[in-house]
Amino acid sequence: MSILTTDHVIRIEQPPAYNRANPVQKITALVESVRLAAELEYYRPETLQYLFPYDQLYLYGPSRPNQDVLDPARQENKEDFQKQNVEDFTTTDTYLVRGIASAGNWCGTFLRFSYRGGMDSKLSKASNHQLGSYIQLYLKVGNRAATQLITVPYNQETDRYEVELWGFPGTAKELEACLDEQGRAALARGELQVRADLLLGHLEDFRRETLDEQDVRTIVPEHSLHPILPLRIELAVGDDTGRYWDSLDGRNYHYEFNQLLRGWDHYLAAGVSANPHGGLGFLEYRNLFSNYFRFRDSKELGRPLESWNQDAFGSKDHPHPYEPFFAVDYIDMSIMKPRCHIGLHRHRDNQEMFFLMQGQALMVTGDWEQRPDRERALEIRTLRPGHMVLLKSGQLHALINTTDEDLPLLMFGGYD
Repeated sequence: MSILTTDHVIRIEQPPAYNRANPVQKITALVESVRLAAELEYYRPETLQYLFPYDQLYLYGPSRPNQDVLDPARQENKEDFQKQNVEDFTTTDTYLVRGIASAGNWCGTFLRFSYRGGMDSKLSKASNHQLGSYIQLYLKVGNRAATQLITVPYNQETDRYEVELWGFPGTAKELEACLDEQGRAALARGELQVRADLLLGHLEDFRRETLDEQDVRTIVPEHSLHPILPLRIELAVGDDTGRYWDSLDGRNYHYEFNQLLRGWDHYLAAGVSANPHGGLGFLEYRNLFSNYFRFRDSKELGRPLESWNQDAFGSKDHPHPYEPFFAVDYIDMSIMKPRCHIGLHRHRDNQEMFFLMQGQALMVTGDWEQRPDRERALEIRTLRPGHMVLLKSGQLHALINTTDEDLPLLMFGGYD
């Protein structure tokens, strides 16, 4: 069950100045600030996924005449699009990046961990600002925990402690022979490490030709970049002596890559249907989201109902705590103009889908409320043609057109 959080709700008298210090500009700057261990030619840019945890959220309140209704549980006006747009957020000391890297004939998964190096980080304050040239990381990726603490060196270029773990199957010496000068230097100083024990999976594990009618959830379920299953990360950070820790008082931090993105390369199952519904020829299909047959247990299209939620019929008097379907009361086609951004916001009650028909954009999702099993974070992925993202009730989301082209977009769901 989710936990309703208050954060900061800002009372407004007139529409805010969205063109000044917009949070999507902050998100774009965070993505652009990431520096990977090797040159970009060693990565598949379209696979890069970013997780920026945050600890404070600043939300705008409703428009007049409801400007004093600052409690999100009581904001019932569905026609007020102002409410719950995000004014700002503050990131924590940590961020994570995962994706596909390549070296020689290998093309597999990697995970990058980065921790703030300045004196305002939690670990710096805990150690009385005595951090040295490296910190230590306890890390668990999925069900695989590191047997020893991982050394994370200080990166002077970014003023952060950073380590990048590759699932390369060979030795560090073999990896070195495949890298450029930048990658070899990162390997030498410990920023780049070979950790096939923690990072699993290859780019070819989900080739369409080998997956006819198989449930993709059962294929390499421990894959560190699985197209369907979420990846859970547990970690804690200590100084070089192991005396001081940033660990949520020993409970450790729990993060999750979990954006519900589907399309031609992210699907539940795929196959070919001959004479579809008594017709002619062949139909190649992808199951994207489904409550039917073998996927009836997925619950992806449903949503839990909190006491403050309105159900699909606009009522808070719901006898069952779960709504097993996806309700649609609008379908829109839009064109995102060059440099247009759909701002960071949430819908308290309704679900929504974004379907990108052409071009490329950055899709942002994140928890609005604190979850008992994970910290709040903004997750950013590249949306490509044919990609669809399902947005759950209360989930923060934004879409950023970083190109100079028009992006045709199909949106459907429920108004809030």
